[in-house]
Amino acid sequence: MSLLWTSEALVTAMDGRPLGPMPEGISGISIDSRSLQPGDAFFAIKGEAMDGHDFATAAIKAGAGVLVVAEGKLPSLGRLTAPIIVVEDVLAALEKLGVAARARSGAKIIAVTGSAGKTTTKEALRHVLSAVGKVHASAQSFNNHWGVPLTLARMPVDCDYAVFEIGMNHPDEIRPLVKMVRPHVAIVTMIAAAHLGFFRNLDEIARAKAEIFEGLEPDGAAILNRDDARWKLLDKMAHAAGVEHVYGFGENARSTFKLVKCELHADHSDITARIGGHEVTARIGAPGRHMVQNVLAVLGAAHLVGADLDRVALALADLSAERGRGKRHVLRHPGGSTSSHPGGPITLIDESYNANPASMGAAMALLNATPVTGEGRRIAVLGDMLELGDHSAKLHAALADLIVGTGTQTVFLGGPEMRALAERLPAEIKTEYRAGVEELKPVLLAALKPGDVVMIKSSKGIGFAKLVDALLGKFPAETTTSKQT
Repeated sequence: MSLLWTSEALVTAMDGRPLGPMPEGISGISIDSRSLQPGDAFFAIKGEAMDGHDFATAAIKAGAGVLVVAEGKLPSLGRLTAPIIVVEDVLAALEKLGVAARARSGAKIIAVTGSAGKTTTKEALRHVLSAVGKVHASAQSFNNHWGVPLTLARMPVDCDYAVFEIGMNHPDEIRPLVKMVRPHVAIVTMIAAAHLGFFRNLDEIARAKAEIFEGLEPDGAAILNRDDARWKLLDKMAHAAGVEHVYGFGENARSTFKLVKCELHADHSDITARIGGHEVTARIGAPGRHMVQNVLAVLGAAHLVGADLDRVALALADLSAERGRGKRHVLRHPGGSTSSHPGGPITLIDESYNANPASMGAAMALLNATPVTGEGRRIAVLGDMLELGDHSAKLHAALADLIVGTGTQTVFLGGPEMRALAERLPAEIKTEYRAGVEELKPVLLAALKPGDVVMIKSSKGIGFAKLVDALLGKFPAETTTSKQT
């Protein structure tokens, strides 16, 4: 078992009080007894819905090497059969451990924020940097007040690169997190109407994202979207935070990391980019113009941390996606190719993890670029975009502009906010609206035909992942390919 932390270092970093004979060290860190691996330290964090102290016995049964618990909870835990480190506050102890992990690390560290594309960019960095060294990156979208310190605390001392996603939906949330991470490079992917319910306008969102500059290491660099309307504001705020090295990425002629040539295909893109004075040609194994934009930031960051750009560029060819973020499934329709329904399999594009107006635009562009077979149709299945506040009805209705005049003529809509779009779409676009996912499910399943391309997109809280599961359950997979968006 390779040790992530020795017990001595663990206790010291957290100002903890050890109880019982300590193991030599721990091999990992867990906050969930269900996914805990033998030898992990279990941090009994108290969340909004559940308290980790209630799962201490389950953690021991799962093989926890040590438990980290709060002093105030100790009397109610009874006799536990595992070593314990007692702290005042478990989340604060995890933060202290994260800070200690950062202090001992010699890795080049990249932090990513933005209104859309954070996780995609983080995963692309993980993927390409793995071709040139040992990489540590946050799991899933662990980008909040517990996800960031957890990712830091899990950082191995010997990694060459580390990539952190930092999110927010209110002001003053990024600032404390980035000051723990202390990145050498900070990326802001784009500014868009995500979480607009908590802000007056896009400028306020940009100012909140700009908090990431405050944690940059001395002589660190900011990478900003030169094609974004808030470029000037972000550039100004980066310099105000003392950042001397600010670089732009995009098609803009003044971009440091500039797109020179781009050919978009249904399942990949071919690009030529100017990166730090070098011309880089690459195939991106994930389709979509928005993916090209993210890759420009990835190549720029790789260049700034000294990675071999040739090897990084080659690694882009087999970039893959996660569930809910553009993963593609090719499904066999029981009708096959018949005289009444000539065509091939159904192509499912799973975008069910998140949605805001910008990512909706990117997803619709991807759907419209995906060819159908036979008499197949392009079908958009769209659910509510959350956290848009007073702007919600207007922004949902405005999605009609993404659909009208494109190759998508069939639309399924679900959720109370999507009613505004249903009322806006013209009669020539076949539209089915239902109140929620359960009402929409049978209608969608019954409507699909051979050759269709169906894209499912919504905010995670709407539950459209259930529609993906329903399609995968009804139509057997012919092949599965991972394409990232």
